[in-house]
Amino acid sequence: MIYFSGEVAALSAACLWSIASVVYSQLGARIPPLQLNLIKGIIAIALFVFTILARGDLFPSIATLPMCLLLLSGVIGISLGDTLFFNTINSLGARRALLMQTLTSPMSAIFGLFFLQEKLNALAWCGILVTILGVAWVVSERTADVKNISIGEFKKGIVFGLLTAIAGAIGAVLSRSAIADTIISPLWAALVRLSAGTLILLIWKLSRKQASFRHDNFLNSRVILGTFFAAFCGTYLGIWLQQTAIKLTSVGIASTLLQTSPLFVIPFAILMGEKVSIRAILGVFISISGIALLFYL
Repeated sequence: MIYFSGEVAALSAACLWSIASVVYSQLGARIPPLQLNLIKGIIAIALFVFTILARGDLFPSIATLPMCLLLLSGVIGISLGDTLFFNTINSLGARRALLMQTLTSPMSAIFGLFFLQEKLNALAWCGILVTILGVAWVVSERTADVKNISIGEFKKGIVFGLLTAIAGAIGAVLSRSAIADTIISPLWAALVRLSAGTLILLIWKLSRKQASFRHDNFLNSRVILGTFFAAFCGTYLGIWLQQTAIKLTSVGIASTLLQTSPLFVIPFAILMGEKVSIRAILGVFISISGIALLFYL
């Protein structure tokens, strides 16, 4: 099992993200996306700091450029990307929001082509096309739950989902560039990224005219427990495992396995009463097959 620690970390992160996304979809009706993103970031930072102190893990020496890339990765991938993701969940639901996130991998490859001069062969381009077709096939399905969404809300969700994938891809490329050849641990990498993203969110929140929190939402114990649980699973454990996977296994394997959240969320969607069609399940497998084709063949 130790030989597959990176792969296990990636699959565990994907599973935890699916669980957290289902909880966030329920919290989204009570808490605005920006506020929810800021709160879960603060909770996760406290958990990371406690873990680091308990482990006695001293901050490693890291060059200025990798540190700046890691900080920028957190700003784009977490502060912007996660806020957009919560908006996507509110518009399309957790299952479709997670499916649209599978576009992050092909977009990462495209950004790598332009900014890192990484070559893409014909099979890689086929993988990008297959992933996009799989996502489009599922998202365009007019099931009962989609019919209850207005056309304007549906289009807004698609735009938010695409922007989420773009932000996630940029954040992933910057993070990989920062930690690939450094001694920084996944725990510290996760804390640095999260701290940068949360700080920007705090500044963003305070700079808005309506900077006050909606405290009435947190008078409900279920909301408090749900927020803490989602932050613990999706942000604290999820980001830590994500950085572990990137550190311990190849980029292709990590990227593919980290994007399997739509598979894990299907049972939760069924348990919550959502009708999941055969087309939706096949579309998820098609999208993930496209990602695998992108990186392996």
